[in-house]
Amino acid sequence: MSFSSDVKEELAGVIPQARHCRIAELSAIMHMAGQIGVSEGEVTIGFNAFGESLIKKGFTLLEITFNIGKSLRSSDPEFESLISSMGDLDDPVSELTLKNTCCKRAFLRGAFLASGSVSDPDKGYHLEFVCEDESKADQIVRLCGDFEINARKTLRRDETIVYVKEGEMIGELLSVMGAQNSYMDFENRRIYKDVSNTVNRRVNCETSNIRKTVTAASKQLDDIRFLEEHGFLDDLPDTLKEAAYGRLENPDATLAELGALMDPPVGKSGINHRLLRLSDIARQKR
Repeated sequence: MSFSSDVKEELAGVIPQARHCRIAELSAIMHMAGQIGVSEGEVTIGFNAFGESLIKKGFTLLEITFNIGKSLRSSDPEFESLISSMGDLDDPVSELTLKNTCCKRAFLRGAFLASGSVSDPDKGYHLEFVCEDESKADQIVRLCGDFEINARKTLRRDETIVYVKEGEMIGELLSVMGAQNSYMDFENRRIYKDVSNTVNRRVNCETSNIRKTVTAASKQLDDIRFLEEHGFLDDLPDTLKEAAYGRLENPDATLAELGALMDPPVGKSGINHRLLRLSDIARQKR
């Protein structure tokens, strides 16, 4: 299974103990993906989204919260209780249902089960909710903000997408929704990936610096050998001759190491200035 499927499977197994939290989670599922139909007094409840996790969780919450099983009629008190709690499915969930922090967590869990997905952390960081209505998207953005999670929204065809791109915030949202195992897995993979990227950047930087140093030293040696072969070194000041012979005798030395060999020792900028001067003279003589 994909990482997103694993997250949903874990969330499907989280059953709130408090009835108000179960109502909040079921409200998210029904408002994001639920359907209620009545024909000749017979009530039909369904979910217009794919996923065994969502269907299993939805019907489990209906049964343990409202005692709704396989058959239901519009005249049953259980149906009246359901309609009273859910409200109009075309609207966002009532704020009265979401007044408690625990209910907000439950709502986000239900919303993710109904319309969410998250990318594999090894490939990138992206979590999203797909909303048919912008007002419902705004509600998700607002509730994410209550947990200091920076969710944004954008349009994709005729749908509004609520998304989170930062790896740390995606991990936090997984934890908020109750997917603790997925959260630990995500964080372990995120940290490993970030450390690997940091190490690779440093290695690439060091490799680049070494390559530049080797290239510069090679050119310095070519210039100094040219001056020596044509007898130009004897006419140079003692400081430049010292730098030239120092480089010839220590072709692999760094600037700091080469500067320390001078008498008296000079710093990196000092020895670099002398070597640049030797290259300028070689260019002029050529």
